[in-house]
Amino acid sequence: MNWDWTSDQVIWHILGAEATEQGNCTAFKGGQLPHCCRKSPTIVDLFPGSPYNLQTANCCKGGVLSSMSQDSNNYVAVFEMTVGGSKDNNDFVMPQNFTLGVPGYSCGQPFEVPPSKFFSDKKRRHMTQALHTWNVTCIYSPIQASTRPKCCVSLSAFYNSTIVPCPQCSCNCPGLGGATCVKSGDRPPVLEQKHDPTEEQPPPILMCSRHMCPIRVHWHIKQSYKEYWRVKMTVTNLNFMQNNSQWNLVVLHPNLQNVTQVFSYNYKPLNPYGYINDTGMFWGIQHYNDMLLQAGDAGNVQSEMLLRKDPNMFTFREGWGFPRRILFNGDECVMPSPDEYPRLPNDGFIVTPSLVGVLFSILSAMFLVSSNI
Repeated sequence: MNWDWTSDQVIWHILGAEATEQGNCTAFKGGQLPHCCRKSPTIVDLFPGSPYNLQTANCCKGGVLSSMSQDSNNYVAVFEMTVGGSKDNNDFVMPQNFTLGVPGYSCGQPFEVPPSKFFSDKKRRHMTQALHTWNVTCIYSPIQASTRPKCCVSLSAFYNSTIVPCPQCSCNCPGLGGATCVKSGDRPPVLEQKHDPTEEQPPPILMCSRHMCPIRVHWHIKQSYKEYWRVKMTVTNLNFMQNNSQWNLVVLHPNLQNVTQVFSYNYKPLNPYGYINDTGMFWGIQHYNDMLLQAGDAGNVQSEMLLRKDPNMFTFREGWGFPRRILFNGDECVMPSPDEYPRLPNDGFIVTPSLVGVLFSILSAMFLVSSNI
């Protein structure tokens, strides 16, 4: 996390995090120097297991936060600072220009809200109120995070033998720059790959494909019952250089309001508009499939979902059974064109045995009539 001090302020002490650089603290003579004197400090989270004298409550997540739906204990990280003026001025002035240092996130300016309250004793009987509280809201934009998509969707159904693949060049095109790929069945020597330590992630090495996406989501309409229908979802990692811990999948489909059971994923309905329940979030079960491993035999997670048929809307026609949108870890996946969706068999030109008999009778009658004439 970064910000800009708007006055001569320094960080004297910090718990639960640390500044990456101390900066120029020559203005302070003798005694203990401040933890950070930079005008624009960069603060990073501490790792779990850090020394207790450097920790505070709910700190030290290693910079990895889960979503509120996935893990109620690890979606927040806390750090405390002792801030003072560089000279004789000790009045606190809220900093500006916050950034998270993560691609895709942009933050607004701080705004003051009613002072927050918190328990200051271990027995949680005495509640303390803060002097002032500010909020800073940061939002994520996939377009700012990457100029190219990061996932794509393929489709299939039990009533059609066609498997609709991800659109060609969904994320990149084979042979173009931006990603190295290896043929199916080959495994790159991961430990021999060059990696710049200043970069957070190594360059991707993908399994060669027509879509060149690191993540593929497959939606398969598996079976139809009298009152229910079943869907199988498979998420495949095609990147040999990265696994995905605490992954999540957001699906938009009108029949999600009638989800009966999800077998191998966690599921929570998302109601962004309150009265419309057509969006749901899926994620892995802890210690079972919450880790999507790198490309290979174990680089996929699967689940099936049972949905009740709503007689007012349910149909398999015109690709209605396929999702409208899918997002993986907040990034929207490229969908095939609706014109390519697997269709129901066209029964408009199927000649049934009874119809054959009728046609044969009509033709025989016409032949007899013409013979008599």
